[in-house]
Amino acid sequence: MTITETLSSEPVLKVWALDKIDRKTGIPRCTSTLLIQNGRKQFPISAFAASDDLSQLAVGFANGAVTVVRGDLIHDRGAKQRTVFESEEPITGIAFREGNITALYIATTARILTLVISGRGQGQPARTLDDTGCAVDCMTIDPATRDVVVARNDAIYYYGLHGRGAVHNCDGQKTLITTHHDYIALVYPTATASLSKSTLGSYGATPGIDPNRTSTLTILNTDFHFIAHTEALPSLIKTCFAEWGDLFALTIDGKLFRYHEKPLQQKFETLFQRNLYVLAVQLAQRVGVDVAQQNIIFRKYGDYLYQKKDYDTAMQQYLRAIDNTEPSLVIRKYLDTQRIHNLVDYLEELHEHNKATSDHTILLLNCYAKLKDVDKLEAFIKAPGEQKFDLDTAISMCRQGGYFDQAAYLARKHSEHDLVVSILIEDSKKYAEALAYIWRLEPRAAFDNFSKYATVLLEHCSEDTTSIFVDYYTGRFRPKKDAVVVTVVPANQSQSAGYISQASSAVQNLAAMLPLPYMSMSDTSSKAGEKTQTRVVEAVEDDEPAPKYDIPKPRGAFSSFVDHPAEFIKFLEAVLQTDGLQKDDRTDINTTLFEMYLRNANNDSGDEKQLWENKAKSLLAGPDVRASLLNPYQHA
Repeated sequence: MTITETLSSEPVLKVWALDKIDRKTGIPRCTSTLLIQNGRKQFPISAFAASDDLSQLAVGFANGAVTVVRGDLIHDRGAKQRTVFESEEPITGIAFREGNITALYIATTARILTLVISGRGQGQPARTLDDTGCAVDCMTIDPATRDVVVARNDAIYYYGLHGRGAVHNCDGQKTLITTHHDYIALVYPTATASLSKSTLGSYGATPGIDPNRTSTLTILNTDFHFIAHTEALPSLIKTCFAEWGDLFALTIDGKLFRYHEKPLQQKFETLFQRNLYVLAVQLAQRVGVDVAQQNIIFRKYGDYLYQKKDYDTAMQQYLRAIDNTEPSLVIRKYLDTQRIHNLVDYLEELHEHNKATSDHTILLLNCYAKLKDVDKLEAFIKAPGEQKFDLDTAISMCRQGGYFDQAAYLARKHSEHDLVVSILIEDSKKYAEALAYIWRLEPRAAFDNFSKYATVLLEHCSEDTTSIFVDYYTGRFRPKKDAVVVTVVPANQSQSAGYISQASSAVQNLAAMLPLPYMSMSDTSSKAGEKTQTRVVEAVEDDEPAPKYDIPKPRGAFSSFVDHPAEFIKFLEAVLQTDGLQKDDRTDINTTLFEMYLRNANNDSGDEKQLWENKAKSLLAGPDVRASLLNPYQHA
């Protein structure tokens, strides 16, 4: 499509079929010719636009008139023309906005307007979007948004149907603007060919330009605020246009320059070389590159910030790239600089992404210990949802670091009963709590644990330990699901018996709400010098019958009571009263019990001596007992 102008006649528009060559002339065939009307007024054309399907044309004149041409110009089936807009200012730009309605953007030297020429709102006067206009060729349409972009000396302005939009600072006189993909191409005349940082405002500086050049082409990306390309050309640029995926610039001396956009990876490499990592991230997200590629950018950005000693911001980037980064590379950096807080953040995120190994768990727990941050340790081991660390490693490190309560919590949470008892006894030295925990277990698990630690439990909790032995070996053991530890003050040391009763009851009620192994010893206060002892009690009485289990032979418990004769006698006497006791077990108990009575009689004197002798004589009252005592080997 071409337009020719002469001073003596109206402009002539011709449509050419480039794919059809006239045999006589050897040039493309002209399919239609049309005179453009302007009310017989001889004014030059200052702006021109065509719809996508060439069914509508808009021609702007220097006298302020706009003529719209409608028709099938391609097949020369006739066309209609009418003047749709008149003003006192020359027309400097025209652009179509097509959609549910068809509108014209009109630029004059003094205004930017929009005029509906088809659809709802047709026939209404043009609406002024801005009372500031623009120069010729300084308005273009953005195909992506269907908004117009206007270049003025101070900035680049966007306009939609309802008013002004974004503004991008960009100083300097401009003679032409066009769009290409995400870019805006600007042409600067000779007077402003030498651009500086202040000239381009937020777009940054450009290399110095030889002032002898006629014009400069600068390609900007307004979304990311950077200059993609700038070049000084030897002559004035007449026009710029986009075709075949590239941008072209035509100069007045007939030279055509072609600009091809670099491949995406090459763009990234250029940005990396200039340390423009934020821009690289924005570009990656804009074009939708895969997560792995984005993570590479985050990691490079992190490395750059780390070298600048901006450790906190660098860690933010490493965390974003955690899925595609070798953890040891980051961990080593922050270990070298002793940035423990940053290291904790990274190790926690590794666990959150299920990428942590047992070594990472060890390191994280060591960091907590070094920082003495019990709150974070608690939050880590008590995090809801699926466990994200190796249990054995975590328990081991908590024990090594002196965090026994946390180790016991983990063991109990995962039903590692033997570990719970081991921690409470060997590490925490909370013997009463350990015994209370054992009493909560099922018979077999309880037996294994109180047998293993019988000596130490008898040493510190003799009465309750003897009770659990008696219950188990007499078949009456029943797990105490609400077993708790209370402190008992002897009645003769308290101010009143009522005080003891109230304190004990309060402790029981409170302790029943605390999950083992965080049971605490009673805070019941006692005066200096008062002796106290702990007891394991059941906060809520349970009438359920004892579960059935295999009762072991009493002889197996004898060695546990070494150095505890009083408790041993109590145990033997209780078991001896059990119904259904095997004959050989009864013989063992009688023999042992008789020896214990005689031993105590020899060690005591007075009434105590007489008491033990009487007990020994009572054992001899039964004929079977007397026979077994007189000839123990016969029953062995």
